[in-house]
Amino acid sequence: MQNVAFIINPFSAKKNYQPFLNSLQAKVENPLYLISKSIQDTEDFIKENFEIVDVFVAIGGDGTISTVAKNLIHTDKILGIFPAGSGNGFSNETKFSKNLDELLAKIQRKNFKEIDTFTVNERFSINVAGVGFDGAVIEAFEKTSRGFKNYIKTSIQTFFKYQPISIKFEEKYKKFDGKYLMLNVANTRQFGNNAYIAPHASKSDGLLEIALVKKFPFSHSGVFAYRMFTKKLVHNQYIHYLSVPEIEFSVDSDLWHLDGEFNQISSPVKVKVLPKSLRILV
Repeated sequence: MQNVAFIINPFSAKKNYQPFLNSLQAKVENPLYLISKSIQDTEDFIKENFEIVDVFVAIGGDGTISTVAKNLIHTDKILGIFPAGSGNGFSNETKFSKNLDELLAKIQRKNFKEIDTFTVNERFSINVAGVGFDGAVIEAFEKTSRGFKNYIKTSIQTFFKYQPISIKFEEKYKKFDGKYLMLNVANTRQFGNNAYIAPHASKSDGLLEIALVKKFPFSHSGVFAYRMFTKKLVHNQYIHYLSVPEIEFSVDSDLWHLDGEFNQISSPVKVKVLPKSLRILV
């Protein structure tokens, strides 16, 4: 298989990437691949092979995919994915499975679709970013052994002690100023694990969904979770959606996550969509 490179995050999939590599080497003769030691390692590998590779395949979770994608935007290179993360939100939304034969068939065809990405104060993101409660959850979650059960446990523990954040928007959206549990920026519909924070988001409409979530009583958490996992979150007294190509605001928290990776981002904040900036295998 020519003109394809595979970038493996060895820390994803509970650090058990060897079965994938064994399968890849059995199906593809002398595959070009990297077992990445760092973000810089990944970026160097892409630069070194940029001229000879058409399809770069990210093997990992949303953070790994985002790192690879960042180096491919606004180019003719194509992103492929083999999901190996704890949530796999972006791969779920782009219909990539853990079936290597399906992936190899997609690579052979090289059919692609152009999709949107976005930035938060110039920091790149492909799936969902957020400030407030979910940023604090990710900060704590990264200190665990990951996995869906640990995410739920961390979320519950954080919920009881987390105080709402205060957000002040640019003049156009001033009426939405207030205190919120969290603000999410959604390019796709879900965080991961089929938790749909923005059920009507589209990754190819040139818009971002801003989900403004007010802190609700814990007695409502079961209803909120049910609606989130069944794609039924809608405008109500606890959540409001804005569809925007860009937006600016200030927030009294710097605890963010970008595609499930913890970031500290200071205010003021500018969020901006990058329309049809990335080619992805279909």
